[in-house]
Amino acid sequence: MSRSYRLGRRQPAVDATARAIVAAARQLVQERPSADVGVAEIARRAGVSRITVYNRFGSRDGVLSALAAPAADTAPFEGDPREVLRRHLAAACSRWAADAALFRHLPPPPDDGRARPLAERLAAQDVLRPGCSLREAEDVIATLSSFAVFDQLYHDGRRPANAVVEVLMRLAAGILA
Repeated sequence: MSRSYRLGRRQPAVDATARAIVAAARQLVQERPSADVGVAEIARRAGVSRITVYNRFGSRDGVLSALAAPAADTAPFEGDPREVLRRHLAAACSRWAADAALFRHLPPPPDDGRARPLAERLAAQDVLRPGCSLREAEDVIATLSSFAVFDQLYHDGRRPANAVVEVLMRLAAGILA
């Protein structure tokens, strides 16, 4: 019989340690590319041991993933499918614009799995242009919602994030009816 472990009064300290590790990693990545940042250096900067970093995040990639973790989307697929696509792109652009220099130094994140359900939603609502396959729609959505495309259009703020969303929506028109 297993029992659950509750941290109780220690939880705030555990959370503070995790925040310190993420903050240290963020500072180091902003100073240089993430490929040059190791767990030992993150731990030293955060004032913890390497084992604490591994226990909390599993690996260096786990820490870097925490830096790039998307904000939780509470209602990702409710409403008009075109508006859902716009909200999806706007949320990503807003997040990236807040710290583009950091995201430039991070490795590309793995597919977050949001493009397929969004493409399926567009197809179910008959919003895809005739002849556009589900796979094509998924690929276009994944491409348009990538940091690399955002960064190319954003140009370090020379084009505001909301203007980037408009450009992305015009590009998305290629798959929309």
